[in-house]
Amino acid sequence: MGKGMKAGKKPSVGGGQASMQKQMQQVQAMQKKMEQVQAEIDQKEVTSTAGGGAVSVTVNGKKELVSVVLKKEVVDPDDVEMLQDLIIAAVNEGLRQIEEISSSEMSKITGGLGIPGL
Repeated sequence: MGKGMKAGKKPSVGGGQASMQKQMQQVQAMQKKMEQVQAEIDQKEVTSTAGGGAVSVTVNGKKELVSVVLKKEVVDPDDVEMLQDLIIAAVNEGLRQIEEISSSEMSKITGGLGIPGL
């Protein structure tokens, strides 16, 4: 028998049910808010550059590359590797920025609960 319990008395169970239901409602509300925020993030776009602006890319909130702009002077047939490196650098920076925005917005909702994948 648990401490402080008298023989013949059963612990109250009804309060736990109401608490569980309230928690489920809170989780559902948080999930709905997270879906709304994710839809807003999906609509965002960030533009990043590399090579002093020679390469400019735009990435959306869905982590899709939507635009690449190259200045003519960066297109050198004898140095394709440099152009490839600049494109990679610009794209990676754009993806990093979107990830930062996403993490920041989601942590406002979850309150730092440490939910994996957010």
